[in-house]
Amino acid sequence: MLELLRSIRDEPRSPHPPERVWRDWALVAVLVPLAVLEGLLRPELPWRFVSVAVVVALVPTLLWRRTRPLLMVAIGFGVSGLLPALEMYTVAFVLILLYALLRWGSGREAVLGLAVVLAKGVLAAAAGQLGGADLVAGPAVISATVALGLAARYRARARQRELEQVALLERERLARDLHDTVAHHVSAMAIRAQAGLATAPNDPAAATDALRIIEAEASRALAEMRSMVRVLRHDRPAEPEPDPGPRLEDLATLAGRSRTGPPVDVGLTGDLTGIPSPVGAAIFRLAQESVTNARRHARHATRIEVRVSADPTAVRLRVSDDGESRPPRTGAPGYGLIGMAERAGLLGGTCEAGPGPGRGWTVTAVLPRGEAPA
Repeated sequence: MLELLRSIRDEPRSPHPPERVWRDWALVAVLVPLAVLEGLLRPELPWRFVSVAVVVALVPTLLWRRTRPLLMVAIGFGVSGLLPALEMYTVAFVLILLYALLRWGSGREAVLGLAVVLAKGVLAAAAGQLGGADLVAGPAVISATVALGLAARYRARARQRELEQVALLERERLARDLHDTVAHHVSAMAIRAQAGLATAPNDPAAATDALRIIEAEASRALAEMRSMVRVLRHDRPAEPEPDPGPRLEDLATLAGRSRTGPPVDVGLTGDLTGIPSPVGAAIFRLAQESVTNARRHARHATRIEVRVSADPTAVRLRVSDDGESRPPRTGAPGYGLIGMAERAGLLGGTCEAGPGPGRGWTVTAVLPRGEAPA
């Protein structure tokens, strides 16, 4: 029990609460006229003009309910509890303050805020302001509000953990690809060194050529190792025969027809020589994921186009289909899109997805040809 209480006390605030959005201002703009209208339509209210003025003055607490939830709950419930004649229906908006406290506040703030709410209920009951129905309905409404706030809080936390897991998994995949390309370069250096040693007594020129190749391979390996140490991955043993990983040339394997979707047309333009292995592997992975998504979700599509172009500074990918137009996502993006954006971001680039200009869905990515910023 003590551990549970301690964990509740130490619960931090939910991160990144929005300060104020247009919906908050709209809520205030609706509640103020409602309070005035209620005062006009209920002449039997005790202290009618004072009650209306108090409710109107309390409504702006909604604007700070996420950034200062405990203070707003204390003001809202405290003031309404100190005025026993405050019997307006509009004052029920203070339940939104309680919801915000459980959604955004820390554990310590939640406990103190609930203590304020409980004190208000006890004082109202002691003053005889609550009937039998109120004694049942009041705690039920408060409990439902608390449950909604906690459910929203932990749903957001679970979503955040899932997003972090997706990002870490994508970092691990990228690190594995980088590990394989580095190991491939090192293996090539070892083979060239052995060949140079074998030919040096009879052909010094061949040994010199081998050294030049080793120097070039070492430079590429060092550049890719600097990229590898910037991403997170769990330790895994190297493969006995390293695979250099996917390359831009492997995009041709995506072309053609498939039993599970429309045909894929792949086109490559621009100067594609000298592109670093991590960039080439990332372009392939992004194209592969985009084609897989299009084959699964593009309804009535007849084709999928993969276009890669390169210039001296960047490599650009565009994957589009001609399926039925899909409405833009109003919620959080899917985990696949998050992983693609994470992979592109790790290499200093961008990846975006959305409805095409005419029909279908389009994925675009831009990756720099040089080394990603540290």
